Amino acid sequence: MILHVGCELTFEFTQETPLVAILNVHHSRFDDLEGIETFQTNFDSTITGYHDQFGNWCNRIVAMPGTFICSTNALVRDSGLPDPVVLDAVQHRVQDLPDETLVYLMGSRYCETDLLSDEAWRLFGNTPEGWQRVQAVCDFVHNHITFGYEFSNPTRTASSGYYEGRGVCRDFTHLAVAFCRCLNIPTRYCTGYITDIGVPPPHAEMDFCAWMEVYLGGAWHAFDPRNNKPRIGRIKVAHGRDAADVPLTNIFGPNLLTKFKVWAKEAR
Repeated sequence: MILHVGCELTFEFTQETPLVAILNVHHSRFDDLEGIETFQTNFDSTITGYHDQFGNWCNRIVAMPGTFICSTNALVRDSGLPDPVVLDAVQHRVQDLPDETLVYLMGSRYCETDLLSDEAWRLFGNTPEGWQRVQAVCDFVHNHITFGYEFSNPTRTASSGYYEGRGVCRDFTHLAVAFCRCLNIPTRYCTGYITDIGVPPPHAEMDFCAWMEVYLGGAWHAFDPRNNKPRIGRIKVAHGRDAADVPLTNIFGPNLLTKFKVWAKEAR
């Protein structure tokens, strides 16, 4: 299966404005790209790139005053299968974890493990370790938070999402990430594309999505507390400790987002 993924973002700037865009398909899917993924803007400008501390590809640009448009396009080979379910993936003891996973046990800007630790152990301390425990967390979060775009709040944290009981996909993910870290399971926040393949209509307007990856059985596995079921066509763009590490754009000046379009569909 070949998937066509991409986006187009339009901003209005009142002055020369530097920005960093994290919009390209994650390097873990590089070998699945057909051809070259594009990253374009509507004017001639020098674009430089770098990998951040999490391995995400970041584009640096200086936008001129006026209308600024940036877009990406990629064709990605995909198995066409739902997210793998590995029921026997074991949970590692903290002392046995690889060094690079330990950062994903720590509290972060939107995932306050210190505020949620007691609740995590109260709710999930008696569940079987490993895959079953992570699924129990996802089941709880999926049922506890009411989804609605009208509930979007860019400053909502995992703990406030828990007590408010409402939010968007990033809020589901932040809460599940925080609970899993409290339970000594390395968990990272992911953002990217999910197609509607295999999902009965009606379909909501396409958007970037948030999910998480947990480290079990020596590998990272995707879990999606918002949808809470394996999906077809999940293409990661970036991962980090939480949403603060993987914004679509970091803009260093006043701006107004006037258009936001995302696509993720089967190309052939």
